[in-house]
Amino acid sequence: MKITENISIPDSEIRIHAVRSGGAGGQNVNKVSTAIHLSFDIRASTLPDFCKSRLLSLRDSRVTPEGTVVIKAQRYRTQALNREDALHRLRSMISASLRPVRKRKATVPTRSSNEKRLERKAGRSRVKALRGKVDDGTG
Repeated sequence: MKITENISIPDSEIRIHAVRSGGAGGQNVNKVSTAIHLSFDIRASTLPDFCKSRLLSLRDSRVTPEGTVVIKAQRYRTQALNREDALHRLRSMISASLRPVRKRKATVPTRSSNEKRLERKAGRSRVKALRGKVDDGTG
């Protein structure tokens, strides 16, 4: 599977198993294994080290603590389409990890936005102050 011009994954590193799909679908869903379980071991792969470390550091539920990517594809009714979907999702996950992370540029709120925020706070404070107990002066 080709990721970029100079990065590719051999098919032997990707394990694909057909399983029965869950959810609605009538009688066909009980007979045919159309869903696909794709597993890919990041640590044992031939990916570059920087790519491996980025994939392993992702906070993604598809990456197990052992370093295996697990994707279940059951969007389509055919095994072939689900296989393509799983491979596409793996490819996009790896290519997203190759993109450099942009540094966040610190910004300062404008004077008018600060004044508007303080006016809203003061207005809320006045509304809440009116919700207190009323003193009728007899007590």
